[in-house]
Amino acid sequence: MTIFIWVLQGILAAMFLMAAVGKLTGSSMHRGVFDHLRLPQWFRFVTGLVELTGAVLLVLGYWNETYIGPGSLVLGITAIGGMLAHVRVKDGFKDTFMIILLGILSFILFYLVS
Repeated sequence: MTIFIWVLQGILAAMFLMAAVGKLTGSSMHRGVFDHLRLPQWFRFVTGLVELTGAVLLVLGYWNETYIGPGSLVLGITAIGGMLAHVRVKDGFKDTFMIILLGILSFILFYLVS
């Protein structure tokens, strides 16, 4: 089970780290997504910081397992917010699938380490 946790931890850390960097650097894709979701651009920055925090906690979890639970919980709650934002603008499953998958994986990781 430990290897599964490490792999899941690495996948989530990498995905959310890439998303956080895109949001924090103001990539045109992320600016467009937040415009589409009718969210203010300052919220893109806040979301990027939260995702970066969760990803860093998961990376720190490789050395100290107590960081994995809070990191996965932060990312799971962030994913719920992302899902609600997509539902609010009536996006289809194709546009919402990735955040749903990442949220489910985050809560699976949280369950496994708690």
